[in-house]
Formats: sequence, structure tokens, C-alpha cells
Amino acid sequence: MNTKNAITIIPFSADLKEPFKELNYEWLKKYFKIEPKDKRVLSNPQEEIIDKGGMIFYAKYHDKIVGTVALINIDKNLFELSKMAVTDDVQGLGIGKKLLQHCIEAAEKQKIKTLLLYSNRSLVPAIHLYHKFGFVEVPLEEGVYERADIKMRKNIYGL
Repeated sequence: MNTKNAITIIPFSADLKEPFKELNYEWLKKYFKIEPKDKRVLSNPQEEIIDKGGMIFYAKYHDKIVGTVALINIDKNLFELSKMAVTDDVQGLGIGKKLLQHCIEAAEKQKIKTLLLYSNRSLVPAIHLYHKFGFVEVPLEEGVYERADIKMRKNIYGL
């Protein structure tokens, strides 16, 4: 069976609030630490992301939620690609790639002009994936996330 076909991407629903938090906590604890901003957003995804015009997507594999990602609305033309996490058990199956592709397609459909993201250079596979999808490094401002040492953006629509 083709693994890629076994992975489906589904949108946010209130009953999937906990997997969004759990997957991100798992990832953050492994590589960094959970910052106050993370706690607020991950504990209240409906209020902090969805109600503000953002989107959350989940990767489902064999009827289990194994990955997640969010598009956080900064303004009508700019969204932050954030909170992307894939559980360790399924690393290497292309789930991050599929989530990223889905976000870009969603941004195109919504006519969002630009996606940006914050990451850390120590996450070499992630940085490679972002470059592969056309994200380029731009100057990083202070104080967004303690763990961020790189900011990237991708022009999507109308530029």
C-alpha cells in the first residue's frame, strides 16, 4: 500500500483540540521548551487561531492524528505557518511535506499573498523542506519566539 495515499489531511474541529496541543508539546519538549505564547495558543486554538481567521490542519494516518500545522492570520495578506509537528513514530513518511503542501494550496485558494515562518537552524530537515518549497530567508526581528534564529517567507499570490 502506498503510504502517501494512507495519509489524509483534515481541517480543525473542536474535538481535535487536544491532539493539536499534545503533538506540539511533544515536539517542543524534545527540541526546545514551551514558551508562554505556545501555552496560550495551544490551549485555545479555537480562540487564538480559528476565530481570528486562521486555519489548522491535521495529518491522519491509519485513523490516528499524527501531525498538525496552523496558518495564523497576521493580516488578510500575511499568514504565519506555525505549530507544525509530526509525532516521532511516523517520521520519514513525508507527512511534514504533505502538511506543508496543503498549507500552500490553502493559501493559494484564499488568495493569501505571503506566508512566513519562524524556525531554528538546528532543525536541518525542516529548513531544507522550507527551501524546497520556495521559502527564502528574510531578516529576523527580536522577540517573536526565543527558539527562533531564522525567519523565512514565501510569496504565494499576486506578487
